[in-house]
Amino acid sequence: MIEVFGKKATRFGFGEGLVELGKENPKIFVLGADTASSVAINTFGDMFPDRFIDVGIAETNLLGMAAGLAVAGFIPFVSTYGVFASGRPWEQIRTTICYSNLNVKIGGSHSGLMVGPDGATHQALEEIAIMRCLPKMKVIAPCDFIETKKAVIASAHADGPVYIRYGRENTPIFTKDNTPFEIGKANVLKEGNDVAIMACGTMVYEALSAADILEKKGIKARVVNIHTIKPIDEKAIIDAAQKCGAIVTAEEHQIYGGFGSAVAEVVVKNSPVPMEMIAVNDTFGESGEAMELITKYGLKDINIVDAVLKVLKRK
Repeated sequence: MIEVFGKKATRFGFGEGLVELGKENPKIFVLGADTASSVAINTFGDMFPDRFIDVGIAETNLLGMAAGLAVAGFIPFVSTYGVFASGRPWEQIRTTICYSNLNVKIGGSHSGLMVGPDGATHQALEEIAIMRCLPKMKVIAPCDFIETKKAVIASAHADGPVYIRYGRENTPIFTKDNTPFEIGKANVLKEGNDVAIMACGTMVYEALSAADILEKKGIKARVVNIHTIKPIDEKAIIDAAQKCGAIVTAEEHQIYGGFGSAVAEVVVKNSPVPMEMIAVNDTFGESGEAMELITKYGLKDINIVDAVLKVLKRK
């Protein structure tokens, strides 16, 4: 049974992490793109107005200015909707920030389908793929409010560019303040050796729920929270492959080039085992209530259960 400590959107974890950093380090600088309250960076702006700039709807300028601040010795965090934080300024991220290994931290809010009624144009389903392919970029997809706050704080102490993916909707809080978090190190949330369920972001909770359902069927699933997609924890993946012999991945992202692909790259090189992937299957989203979309596009615990039963037949 999953222990849940209420619900809160991960975007608020991002905002609270920034405030905590701002109090401790005068080098923390935050930039927004006309979405400050939506992505929860407005509190930082209210508390530290001399270290906050809203550039308006100008995402390429947003990342260019952040690069300049990094060159000047600041630790700039930028945040807007994930679609606009990653897609519009991709060339600036690639050439200006990553090529020079600048210390810019990018917050991609409103990720995945759970933006809901805003529809396909605002549902970031591709940014894991386009961010993780960039040299020197770290990519983190925290699982809940508490872990998002930890990811923000940890990224400030990590050298070079970081992309943090998080969401708008209230989601279950199931990690604790003392739950370990280290960039690049996965957490095993549930032990089991029949199959490994590996997930990131919102799908970690669904993975735990699926494991509970499977346990009632006599199947013991190992649940691994791989919050850092790059650099990915190869040791944890190889260990799971060798001990469980089958893997299911789960992500709120396109099936191509995302988290499942990252896991498969490790598996195929080191310990090939049968795999199934739960993800958005090569389609755009649509307008609708968040959980209705998650259900329609097959990203629920029951879909993970079905994938487990399928992969076990191939084990």
